[in-house]
Amino acid sequence: MDCVKIESASTADLQALYKIERECFSSEAFSIEELSFLIKDPNSISLMAKIGEEIAGFIIGLIYNTKSEKIGHVLTLDVAKKYRRKGVAIKLMRRLEEKFRENDVKECFLEVRIDNEAAKRLYKKLGYREIACLKDYYGNGLHGIRLKKALA
Repeated sequence: MDCVKIESASTADLQALYKIERECFSSEAFSIEELSFLIKDPNSISLMAKIGEEIAGFIIGLIYNTKSEKIGHVLTLDVAKKYRRKGVAIKLMRRLEEKFRENDVKECFLEVRIDNEAAKRLYKKLGYREIACLKDYYGNGLHGIRLKKALA
């Protein structure tokens, strides 16, 4: 989908981002306060995909400085239902990975619900591989999987 523009997200976009977050996730959704905190974090990269003037989705990633290298962590990737399966998520992921590389991040991690087949297919297509099963990661018996991708 060529009309997808990726740009930085800010707290000015918070209401729209939160609406999409609630549409995508239930019990594990970030609160509006958490989203605000993450967007303001100096180590975060917050991007949104726009189609026309409408926000189609967003992604938030954090950069962690370890003793040996910088690590990227995708915290949330959200696409509004009406814009799914149109390449929005792939564009957001690729742009975030680009931003990570610009900041010398060597590898990227993310978590996904074990039953989220669409997301697992997307991440596999992008080169992520499963490295750990996370028992009860999302609470209430909802397990997760941690995935990793080398960016260097």
